[in-house]
Amino acid sequence: MAHAGRPAVPPVAWTIRPARDDERDFVVGLAPRLAQGFELPAGRTAGEIVRAESEALLAALERPDDQQAVLIAERDDGTRGGLVYLQRQVDYFRQAPHAHVSILVVGAEVEGQGAGSRLLDAAEHWARDQGFDMITLHVFDGNRRARAVYERHGYAPEYSRYVKRL
Repeated sequence: MAHAGRPAVPPVAWTIRPARDDERDFVVGLAPRLAQGFELPAGRTAGEIVRAESEALLAALERPDDQQAVLIAERDDGTRGGLVYLQRQVDYFRQAPHAHVSILVVGAEVEGQGAGSRLLDAAEHWARDQGFDMITLHVFDGNRRARAVYERHGYAPEYSRYVKRL
């Protein structure tokens, strides 16, 4: 189904694969999308978000281990559409390990073509393969579009983090 103002796009087949070390430019090139399309929280700047997310992604590429994964969505023609960065974390309340979607981002040119959904599916597959029974993620409160995607995939808000600038 086409969104208002957008032409209908035929379904795209996305393959999900591990990121390669030589994909740094692609990975960092997606980071600005993580601070676009919604009102940022008070006291947060796009620059600090992009810097922090870029550093986290580069560190994951430089120091891969079995506690994390960076996965890329790619079409048969080699076009890359987005990525998901997954980490093993420990749940505060249960003190049990779980999977955490640290970063999920798709390129503007492929938005709405299913890359994000395939990446979320791959994240759940990775979590199950690790033996986890829970997967979490954070999303800025003002990022309504991302929240809607996550909710369509069965994610639900658990709590809100409140911030007071001093």
